[in-house]
Amino acid sequence: MEISEERKKQMEIDDKKIADNMRRITHRIVVFSGKGGVGKTTVSVNLAYSLYKTGEKTGILDADVTGPNVPKMLGITNKPYISNTYMYPEIRSGVKIISLATIVPHDQPVIWRGPMRSKLLNQFLGDVEWGELDYLIADLPPGTGDEILTMTQKMEPDLAIIVTTPQELSLIDSAKAVNMARMMEIPKIAIIENMSGFFCPDCGHKINLYGNGGGEKQAKEMGVLFLGSLPINLETVLLADKGKPIITEKPDADISMVMMEITGRIQNFFESD
Repeated sequence: MEISEERKKQMEIDDKKIADNMRRITHRIVVFSGKGGVGKTTVSVNLAYSLYKTGEKTGILDADVTGPNVPKMLGITNKPYISNTYMYPEIRSGVKIISLATIVPHDQPVIWRGPMRSKLLNQFLGDVEWGELDYLIADLPPGTGDEILTMTQKMEPDLAIIVTTPQELSLIDSAKAVNMARMMEIPKIAIIENMSGFFCPDCGHKINLYGNGGGEKQAKEMGVLFLGSLPINLETVLLADKGKPIITEKPDADISMVMMEITGRIQNFFESD
């Protein structure tokens, strides 16, 4: 179908707004996975707050249009303030957040085709007043659908983080995600292995519920950076249900300490350029 001249002009205006907005953000990171259920949003939220703890100005863009969970993990229920020209993100404990979950009723399904989802993400990139940020973390939906194409093309991320578990099935899908990041020409690609063992709170013994070391092995085989292995921590889930990230509530927890190490690696990764 041929695009009208008026539509072309509007697309050019929208693209310029996005480019101008993104130019004010030093580093743009997309977090995605080949399959659901690997803890991608948990990684996104806690990574954003660990970066903030080190003094970085940080924002989270919830790009999972049909399953937005970032506000639930942060206890956000307020709708964003919208003026004639801009949408203003919620600021929670210093971090800026935007998500569809705060705009539509929480129990209303988002039954949108790809173009509608892409249009919303374009608005989140171009119409949200992000201001000057050091890092913008985009929490993408699982798989390789329209949202990922939109975000990688318009946001122009400089780092893609693929979240996997040690499980063989998850590793098959994360390999596809790595290859997609390459196809989208994202300059830096890294893997985080989540749910990497459970430490018994009584004896400290580690139990590898889903296997061990698969993410690191895959990173080596595919020639991408391995950022680290996050252990299973039951408090992470309990706190997320209360709207509190474990990185801020339990900084001495095993998963929090590993996340801070991962954050340092990301910062060093960019500083070494």
